Amino acid sequence: MTDRIELRGLRLMGIHGALAEEQARPQPFEADLDVEADLGAAARSDDLSDTVDYAALVEAMARVVGSERYALLESLAERMAEVAMGDERVRAVTVAIRKLRPPVAADLGTAGVRITRARQP
Repeated sequence: MTDRIELRGLRLMGIHGALAEEQARPQPFEADLDVEADLGAAARSDDLSDTVDYAALVEAMARVVGSERYALLESLAERMAEVAMGDERVRAVTVAIRKLRPPVAADLGTAGVRITRARQP
């Protein structure tokens, strides 16, 4: 059985992209995270200290997206996964990060990447 904390539609502003216009000003991003961890202890105790605090995780993701800069979404997603895995209780994380205004010459709603990282057994 896999327990999971799901964060959906986290909207953040950041400066990321390979093009000069993307490096000139913040743009909107949207992220989803699936954090795999054993949630049994928290379910039994009803105590926040027994689980991964998703409010703290949201704050950490906001810091990464808002204060660090990457040319590629792949690099940004990797950094977000690294930060999430900083909590030893996290067994694996899937990060999806999307540009809400991708700089392409077509009507494209979003452009993004999804990565999954897990601890080695």
